[in-house]
Amino acid sequence: MKTYADTSFLFSLYATDANSARADAWRQANPAPLPLTAFHRLELRNALSLALFQQRLTQQEIQAAWQEVENDCAAGLLIVRGGLWHHVLVDAQTYATNHTPTIGCRTLDVLHVAAAKLIGTTEFCTFDTRQFTLVGQIGLVAVTP
Repeated sequence: MKTYADTSFLFSLYATDANSARADAWRQANPAPLPLTAFHRLELRNALSLALFQQRLTQQEIQAAWQEVENDCAAGLLIVRGGLWHHVLVDAQTYATNHTPTIGCRTLDVLHVAAAKLIGTTEFCTFDTRQFTLVGQIGLVAVTP
């Protein structure tokens, strides 16, 4: 796997929002498997639940989105990766210390970048401009769909 997608990208891919068309187009052009960490699962599940709370999605839409995630896992389009957390947290602290003062990254964004680097991906797909900058500074290729 060479590309890591952050949860904002996965949300746009599996649910409908302002970036969904771009996410879908990028995915069509880039069908290689993407890693799916426990962090992704938690953050995506929470983002979907928050969209329900905010009445942007229905319960049926959330169930359909999650079923697509599960189907893509079964089909090998998403590859479940585990056992990273200690190393992710240690590396994320370093990135936060060295880069957040000049970029202004949020903790969750730094955690995604650290996970991507530890998994060994070379590309990082995001709609977040600060995360895009951090990715480039730690040696990954930032991709915006």
